Amino acid sequence: MDMNAAVSTSAPFLPTSGTSMVTSTFSSVDYVIFVLLLALSLAIGLYHAFRGWGRHTIGQLLMADRKMGCFPVALSLLATFQSAVALLGVPSEIYRFGTQYWFLGCSYFLGLLIPAHIFIPVFYRLHLTSAYEYLELRFNKAVRVCGTVTFILQMVIYMGIVLYAPSLALNAVTGFDLWLSVLTLGIVCAVYTALGGLKAVIWTDVFQTLVMFLGQLAVIIVGSAKVGGLGHVWEVASQHGRISGIELDPDPFMRHTFWTLAFGGVFMMLSLYGVNQAQVQRYLSSRTEKAAVLSCYAVFPCQQVTLCMGCLIGLVMFTYYQEYPMSTQQTQAAPDQFVLYFVMDVLKGLPGLPGLFIACLFSGSLSTISSAFNSLATVTMEDLIRPWFPEYSEAWATRLSKIIAFGYGLLCLGMAYISSQMGPVLQAAFSIFGMVGGPLLGLFCLGMFFPCANPPGAIVGLVAGLIMAFWIGIGSIVSSMGSSVASSPSNGSSFSLPSNLTAVTMTTLMPLTTLSKPTGLLRLYSLSYMWYSAHNSTTVIVVGLIVSLLTGGMRGRTLNPRTIYPVLPKLLALLPLSWQKQLPCKSYSQDLPTDTAVFSEKTSNGILWGSGDKKEEDRSSHKGSSPTFTLQETSL
Repeated sequence: MDMNAAVSTSAPFLPTSGTSMVTSTFSSVDYVIFVLLLALSLAIGLYHAFRGWGRHTIGQLLMADRKMGCFPVALSLLATFQSAVALLGVPSEIYRFGTQYWFLGCSYFLGLLIPAHIFIPVFYRLHLTSAYEYLELRFNKAVRVCGTVTFILQMVIYMGIVLYAPSLALNAVTGFDLWLSVLTLGIVCAVYTALGGLKAVIWTDVFQTLVMFLGQLAVIIVGSAKVGGLGHVWEVASQHGRISGIELDPDPFMRHTFWTLAFGGVFMMLSLYGVNQAQVQRYLSSRTEKAAVLSCYAVFPCQQVTLCMGCLIGLVMFTYYQEYPMSTQQTQAAPDQFVLYFVMDVLKGLPGLPGLFIACLFSGSLSTISSAFNSLATVTMEDLIRPWFPEYSEAWATRLSKIIAFGYGLLCLGMAYISSQMGPVLQAAFSIFGMVGGPLLGLFCLGMFFPCANPPGAIVGLVAGLIMAFWIGIGSIVSSMGSSVASSPSNGSSFSLPSNLTAVTMTTLMPLTTLSKPTGLLRLYSLSYMWYSAHNSTTVIVVGLIVSLLTGGMRGRTLNPRTIYPVLPKLLALLPLSWQKQLPCKSYSQDLPTDTAVFSEKTSNGILWGSGDKKEEDRSSHKGSSPTFTLQETSL
C-alpha cells in the first residue's frame, strides 16, 4: 500500500535479467508451497466464476452485487496497495536509514478518518459504480473522461512494473525463472479476475493477506531467534543509530521528517484510500454505508501492524548482518534485494519457510494486480463504453466486462516486457504513478469542497497539476542523474526510489543529498517526495479556483447539491450555539440552480440498481443533508 523503499544510484534498482547473482535455490517443499498459493488463488476465483454460471449480471461482476461484508472488504482494502515492492522496500528502508520511516503510521489516522467521513458518504449516497461518475455529476462528461483516461494511464504503467519487478528480484536471488513467474502470475491473475469478478478478487485478497502476514511473521520469529531475541535486536539497532528520534525540522526539502511523514503522508493516503477507483469500488461493494465506513476503520490497525512488521524485519536484518556480514556479492546488489538475501540466509535449512515468504511476496503482487485489472475493467466499461452504448443488454455487458478484464491482463504482460527493456528508465516509470495520484486527489477535492468550481476550472486545474507533477518529478530524475551521491547516514537521503505498497503515489523518485544545498530550480526538484501529493493536489485546487472565478463560476450551470460536502457549515457547527447565531453567513443565499434529477438520469440505464433501489434513493433524498448548507458555503 504505502510503504516506500530507498534505492541508491550506486546499485541499480533491479539488476538486468541476465544477472548471475544467485545464492540459493528452492527445495521441492518451497516449490509446492508456491504452487499452492497460485492454485488456491485460482480455485477461489473459479469457484465464484462457476457459482451461478450463466446468471451473472454486470452488477455481480463489477460490484459483487453490493453485498460484501466489513471483514473481507477491510482486508481487500489493505491488500490492494500492499504490493511485493513494499514487502521488499520497507525493510530495506529501515535497514539503511533507521526507523524514521515508522512515523508514516501517524498519517494513517487522518488518512483513513477523512475518507470514512467525507468521501465514502458522498460516493455511497450517489450510488456510483465508478468514482469518475462523480466528476460527471459534479462537472460534466468531459471532466469525467479526463479523470478516467488519467487513471487508466496511471494503472496500466504501474501494474506491469508491479508484476515484473518482484519477479526479476526473485530471479536474481534464487534463480527462479524470470519469465515463467511473470507469465504464470499474469495469466493466473487475469483468469480469476476476469471470470470471478470483484467478489473473487476480494476473497482472494483475504487469502493472500493472510499469507502475507504469515510470511512476514515467520521471518521475524526465525530471524530474531537466530540473533538472540527482539531485545538484542533493539539493543544492536540503538547502538548503531538505527532507532531514530523525532525529527521536527519543518524543512519540506528534507526527505524524511516527522512533518513530511505524518502530514505529507496524509495526502498520500487520501489519494489512495479516498479517490482511487480500486478502493472506492470496494467501499461501494459493501452492503451498507456503515459497513463501508467500518471497513475503512478496520484498515487502520491492520496498516499499523503491517508497518511495524516491515520495520521489525528491517531491524532484525540489520542485526543479523552485523553479526554475519554480507558477502561481497550481496553488498553489490540493489538494496531492495537485501530482504530476499536475508530470507534465503536466515531460513535456509528450514524447508518450506523460504517458499512461504516467496508466496507472501507474490501474494502482494497478485492482490495489487488483480485489483488493477478489475478497477480498469470497471472504469472502461462504465465511463468509456456504456455512456455511448446504453442500449446493449445485460448479458452483452457482462461478457464484454470479462473480455476487458482479461485484455488488461494481457496488456499487463506486455507492460512487464516493456519494463524489462527500459533499463534505468524503469526508475522513471515507477515515479509516474506518484505523479498522477496527487492531481486526481486535487480534482475530486476541487469538486467536492468548492461549489464555485466549474468544468473549465476542473480541466485546466487537472492539466496544470499534471504538468507541475511531471515537471518536478522528471526534473528530480534528471538533476539526480548528473549529481554525486553522498554517503548515506542513518537519517540521510540518497537518490532514492520509493516503492509502492501499492503505492502507489509513493512511487516517486526522491531527491538526492549532495554536499551543498541546491538552489533555484534544483532546490524545487529536491522537494521531499512525501509532499508530492500535497503539492500537486493543491496546484489543481488553486488553478482550478482561479480559472473558475475568471469564467463566471457556476452561474448559469446546474449544481447537484449531493455532490458537495459542506466543509464550512460542518466546521461552524462545532462552535457554541451562541456564536453561531452571531455569524452573518447563516442568512446568506445563492441563486445557483440545483438539479436533483441528475442522479435519477444517471441510474436510468439500470445497470446496477433496480427499481427498489431507486425508490429507496428517492426516499433518502428527502432526509439527511439539505442543499441549504451548500448554498451558504457557496455564498461565503
